[in-house]
Amino acid sequence: MEAGTMPRLVLPTHVVKQDQTPMHQHRRLTLLRRVLNDDSPPLRSRVAAALVLLYAQPVSRIVRLTTDDLVDDGTTVTVRLGDPPSPLPAPVADLMRCYLAEHPNLAYASSRSSGWLFPGRQAGQPMHQTSLQDRLREIGIPPQRGRASSIRQLVLQAPAPVIAKAFGYHDKTTMHLATEAGGTWSRYAPGDHKR
Repeated sequence: MEAGTMPRLVLPTHVVKQDQTPMHQHRRLTLLRRVLNDDSPPLRSRVAAALVLLYAQPVSRIVRLTTDDLVDDGTTVTVRLGDPPSPLPAPVADLMRCYLAEHPNLAYASSRSSGWLFPGRQAGQPMHQTSLQDRLREIGIPPQRGRASSIRQLVLQAPAPVIAKAFGYHDKTTMHLATEAGGTWSRYAPGDHKR
């Protein structure tokens, strides 16, 4: 092309479209059950998958969690995703306790002193979200679809403003999702009700 012997060639850009349609509730629960009961996948992937499938957390937020965001008082394990911290149900709490006890991702000297729940290979940095997404896909968990299914189920079970505050979402986002999902909490008034 530079010598002028060949016409200019323009390659089309490759666009990767991710399917973000939520999966069926039954499929999400089946995946969650597998994550909790199957010991063959890496513990780090199982913990991240549980946070995606149960609490609708995006991978970009999961990698930013620190060990200080988890509180274990001996009976309950809570994770600080929003306000107030969310309690983990018993099977997920046990999985989290195992993960914290083993902390298998601290194999690198650069991450031994890191406070990240999912430390990366570079000192002081969390795991890159693409790496964690790839690990989730390797064990059969579609991160975007799992999160979309989970958030839609959550807004059907409780008022959207409550879900937004508890899991770190914006009120308008959860209200929109609740409307799309056909939620019955449309008349719930967000805000402080103590007045």
